[in-house]
Amino acid sequence: MKVISTNIGDAVTFEWNGEKEQTGIFKYPTSKGLFLTKNDVKDDTVIDRVHHGGVNKACYIFSADYYDYWKNLYSDLEWDWGMFGENLTVAGLDESKIRVGDIYKIGDVLVQVSQPREPCYKLGIRFGTQKILKEFITHNHPGTYVKILEEGHVYADDEITLIERSTNALTSQQFYELMFAKNKPKDLLELFMTNESVPQYKKDRYLKYLS
Repeated sequence: MKVISTNIGDAVTFEWNGEKEQTGIFKYPTSKGLFLTKNDVKDDTVIDRVHHGGVNKACYIFSADYYDYWKNLYSDLEWDWGMFGENLTVAGLDESKIRVGDIYKIGDVLVQVSQPREPCYKLGIRFGTQKILKEFITHNHPGTYVKILEEGHVYADDEITLIERSTNALTSQQFYELMFAKNKPKDLLELFMTNESVPQYKKDRYLKYLS
């Protein structure tokens, strides 16, 4: 894998259900690269700290490989890297192969795969329609959040190298599928609940499916 673009954004104000809100999802490429900290990306905008940023969602990574798919669906939009609110646009990311808990080196940063991105209405704001939420779920390539184990700089063209493979076989894509499956497969639930890198608050939500 390789970093294609590093992206940050400023706060954008929009109206939702008659109220003014702000979002940091409007991210665009920066030639300065990024400094990844334990809780977020330095100088980036994180509005909702309950659902974004923090140890388990310090940086969001999305694959450049799927941009053409989305451009075909939304050809009227003005496209650039960062369109999905990702901090790092990368080539070669495959959610069906990377495991939750895998550790990678990116530039001089050490990161660990923590959880897939769960789309919310702010993605719809970026794309101008809320129908993209269902499309995003169906497409099944949500990108992934990472935990920052060692802080540092990341630049475009940096290689992404696997340092340690998780011994638990739960992939980022399986995690994503589990979130939206009406009937939770028992084998996936077992992988999910025994994976040490799955955030505990996520596991707590799935306890009811074990009975």
